[in-house]
Amino acid sequence: MPSPFPGMDPYLEGALWPDVHQRLATAVSSQLTPYLRPRYVARLALTTFYDETPESEIGIMYPDGEVLRRKQPIVAEPYESQANQVAAMAPPITPALIVPLLQLEVRMVTVEIRDSSNNQLVTSIEVLSPANKREPDLTQFRQKRMRLRAAHVHLLEIDLIRRGERPIRLPVGMSTITMGQVAYLVTLARAGADTVEAWPISLNAQLPVVAVLLRPPDADVPLDLAQALATIYDEAAYDHSIDYCQSPPPPDLDDATAAWMHDLLKRFRQGEVQP
Repeated sequence: MPSPFPGMDPYLEGALWPDVHQRLATAVSSQLTPYLRPRYVARLALTTFYDETPESEIGIMYPDGEVLRRKQPIVAEPYESQANQVAAMAPPITPALIVPLLQLEVRMVTVEIRDSSNNQLVTSIEVLSPANKREPDLTQFRQKRMRLRAAHVHLLEIDLIRRGERPIRLPVGMSTITMGQVAYLVTLARAGADTVEAWPISLNAQLPVVAVLLRPPDADVPLDLAQALATIYDEAAYDHSIDYCQSPPPPDLDDATAAWMHDLLKRFRQGEVQP
């Protein structure tokens, strides 16, 4: 069954997101391949890193329970001394729990459009993760942006996560309503350009068809994000894992959007809304 939402489904932003992230990258690559042949190819690049500050994601993306190992008390070889006699009279030390530092392995998938003749990177398509939108990975992601720009690589960023700080920096004095307060955002930075093309997306809007850039004189090719999301939603049977009677993952929606969503899901459950 398709998602009841016309565009991005906010219920996918929680525990399902790691699966959504990787499936979406795969769907993007598959959708683009017929447009790219024979001069270009779409490749999936996998980066593995450790999330050093996942506290804000515990209970949202990551489980809120850990299996802990109890430390066994150390038993020393007995020998006679005054210190031993005093220690023998003291209460035993309560065994401690050995708690690992909270670092979680995260796999990040990027779609790379490469020149098929010499394997040079032409366009990088990034599906943002929550880790990309908070420190320390936020700074690292911005640095990666700068390296791609210096290498004259186009960059398409797909941000379908509402929480966190967006990597894009707005000029001082520019209103943040369009870029900073919308639910979702897709941006396109053309190699060598000093501007960014943006598709701000509200929760009740369809996902856009955006441009994927190639090298001149080759024309831009279309990427239908709505089609990609609908494909993975059906393939992964996400409807069997989502309880639309519960609230979506954080952050909280504003009153108007929450009322719209409540009405949408109510009509969906009554069969009045066809996905």
